[in-house]
Amino acid sequence: MDIPINSTRWYDRIWASFIYFTRLPFWRIHQPPRESYSSVVEHWPLTGWLTGGAMATTLYFGSQYLPYLVVVVGAIVVRMLITGALHEDGLADFFDGFGGGGNDRQRVLDIMKDSHIGTYGVLALGLYLLLLTAILLNMPPWLAALSVLAADPYSKMLTSQLIMMLPYARTASQAKSKTVYRKMDWKAGISLAFQGLAPLGLFFYLVDMPWQFMIFIPCLVMYFLYLLLLRRLGGYTGDCCGAVCLLVELATLLSILLSLSSPTA
Repeated sequence: MDIPINSTRWYDRIWASFIYFTRLPFWRIHQPPRESYSSVVEHWPLTGWLTGGAMATTLYFGSQYLPYLVVVVGAIVVRMLITGALHEDGLADFFDGFGGGGNDRQRVLDIMKDSHIGTYGVLALGLYLLLLTAILLNMPPWLAALSVLAADPYSKMLTSQLIMMLPYARTASQAKSKTVYRKMDWKAGISLAFQGLAPLGLFFYLVDMPWQFMIFIPCLVMYFLYLLLLRRLGGYTGDCCGAVCLLVELATLLSILLSLSSPTA
């Protein structure tokens, strides 16, 4: 039975999000009740403030002392250390499942749940990391820092819509985390929008470039991935959310790079 959204305290839900989506020992400070974890997606973009901020700090200040390639790789590593490569694991499982499962829904789900990584997962991770590194290398450090600070929460906000648009593809007992995200009410939706759009607003305030690419390309990518999940699985999983988040973020950063090279930029 679903737990009413108002049955948990707002700060418990925030703590649960940081505990769930990072590997930092927040649980030593506060341990929220178990039911708080079903609403962690409500504050997923807020954790993006932390991970995006850590990457931005590394990119900006590290570039003043180290070669930029070293700094970019270091910034990516910093985020993976904070999250425990949670979303990267989802990306690998996603491509393994959809690449090796064919049109068999159950086989796709079984492959994604398998802890072993396959050829599709290795290729997807390698190409993702190469593209992310290449995009950031082609931005000046200050712009790369602002871009990841905006793109991280924005991609998490867009990806969070999957839980409103699709059912969970498994049951709670079949989930890796034994948690099924619950749908958000309007208050949670407003909070989610603020968390995802506030850093984006700061970006547009500080950076003078066309905004159309940065807004619509990620939305388009998210929509096509939603259609893929709807057609192949009829729902979503945690791995799907992690993969969509990274792909939408990559599209956001790529759109900034496109805007940077635009004649009107």
